[in-house]
Amino acid sequence: MKFIVSSSYLLKQLQVLGSVINSSNTLHILDNFLFELDQNQLKVSASDLETTMSATLEIESTSEGSIAVPARLLLETLKTFPEQPLTFTVKDNNTIEISSDLGKYVLAFLPGDEFPKAEMLEDPSKTNIPAEILQTAISKTIFAAGNDDLRPVMSGVYFQFAPTGVIFVATDAHKLVKYSRTDLQSSTEANFIMPKKPLNILKSILATSDANVTIEYNDSNAMFSFDNYTLICRLIDGKYPNYEAVIPKENPNKLIISRTQFLSSVRRVAIYANKTTHQIRLKIAGTELNISAEDIDYSNKADERLTCDYQGDDMQIGFNSRFLTEMLTNLQSDEIQLEMSLPNRAGILTPVDGLDEGETVTMLVMPVMLNN
Repeated sequence: MKFIVSSSYLLKQLQVLGSVINSSNTLHILDNFLFELDQNQLKVSASDLETTMSATLEIESTSEGSIAVPARLLLETLKTFPEQPLTFTVKDNNTIEISSDLGKYVLAFLPGDEFPKAEMLEDPSKTNIPAEILQTAISKTIFAAGNDDLRPVMSGVYFQFAPTGVIFVATDAHKLVKYSRTDLQSSTEANFIMPKKPLNILKSILATSDANVTIEYNDSNAMFSFDNYTLICRLIDGKYPNYEAVIPKENPNKLIISRTQFLSSVRRVAIYANKTTHQIRLKIAGTELNISAEDIDYSNKADERLTCDYQGDDMQIGFNSRFLTEMLTNLQSDEIQLEMSLPNRAGILTPVDGLDEGETVTMLVMPVMLNN
């Protein structure tokens, strides 16, 4: 088994796949990349048992075979090479030799058939989504997913496909994001919960792709195929909470303000908030928004006034500044609207501009009790 490949091309592909590998694995074989050679195509895979990702590379070869190569050792070696062709040759003593312009490097490998096989999806449903839209949907929602192991369904992003459009939802019970597109349809109704790790991997690769992503899924697994990549992952089992029920429908108090101005102000004032609660207070009256925070333990306090466009009753409401900052950072619009009903009901953030036709983003943030 022998093949020739460009060093930088191989490194780029392996760095993407390397993000699947856990830093500590119970199975030693999972510390390796699986190389499957078939003439001039090399399929490289990485797995953590839950997620398996593979890339198909064009290389120079006339041989076939499969081996598992130590991932960290190979990545560290490739990072040091200037761009050049590398020749990989499998030797008789269970080693693979890499020949470069500079010298030779020998690594021990394991038999390829010891590597766990990726799930094959039985009778899957199928949906196509442009890479850019899927990347946006993941970016807009994933930060709101929870980290609570006791509630695994809330630690992922909920995908909802229907003939009327596609919806992506994430929540941790303190904040919720719903991203929907009516310009994309699925022929069948389906929903599933995607774990965070494979979504973070997809998010980083999709940013540079303009392909169409084919999503195939059944009750237990989902497969994403685009460009030369395939990612298969196990879905989170369970029923997603009824998110529509928590989004307040009647919100008579509406505030419109510059997103960057509001975000800068919240960031500054939050420095003076209590380090445990991160509580900031919004006081709205007429066209004035007053943002304040206080840490009584250290006698720290801050207070800022902004002008805004407001329709509704004068009100005071408290929010966790970290949640508000995350949401405002993840919106791209020039202006945002904050809708509220009562100081103990959730506030709803939506972008006023900068959306595509058929695209909506709804962000919900739970208030915190104000200590007067």
